[in-house]
Amino acid sequence: MNGVTPQLLEDLAQRAEAEGLLDVAYATVDSPIGSLLVASTPRGIVRLGFPTEDADDVLDQLATKISPRVLEAPARLDTVRRQLDEYFEGRLHTFTVQLDWTLTGQGFRHQILRHTAEIPYGRTSTYMEMATKAGNRKAYRAAGNALGSNPIPVVVPCHRVLATGGGLGGYGGGVSVKERLLRLEGALD
Repeated sequence: MNGVTPQLLEDLAQRAEAEGLLDVAYATVDSPIGSLLVASTPRGIVRLGFPTEDADDVLDQLATKISPRVLEAPARLDTVRRQLDEYFEGRLHTFTVQLDWTLTGQGFRHQILRHTAEIPYGRTSTYMEMATKAGNRKAYRAAGNALGSNPIPVVVPCHRVLATGGGLGGYGGGVSVKERLLRLEGALD
């Protein structure tokens, strides 16, 4: 890596943060579903990218929509990295990290994701129930679209929302990942 050591990267991240030059910190987390990219702002976790997403595209999105001051700073994400590890081991049922809702937008989409964050571990809801909670029962397809663009999956558990008929529906990380997460939580037989 051209003489750039992990310690040097960490030192640079700490210096950037101390000088107010770090707006978005990111790190990768190895998980049973692949390598996840997790990003945080001073307000909280703002983005979690699945292995199916191109990491450079995720970082470009963060630079464009949040701030161009994006830097790999794993130590700043230790808490969420630990919580994700515990979640995938089946030991964590509720994430306690702060969330930055900036990328969720406003209005209906934002409301869908806020209500989704309240679905308890091991439980499920439906697209129609989420649409109803957000104020428009008939907008279940729009609820599905909002969930499909969830910038903080797993932590904001869109995998817990199913089709009204009981089918899994879609999932940004792939339906097999959705099924795996639901089985981990005991929500599927």
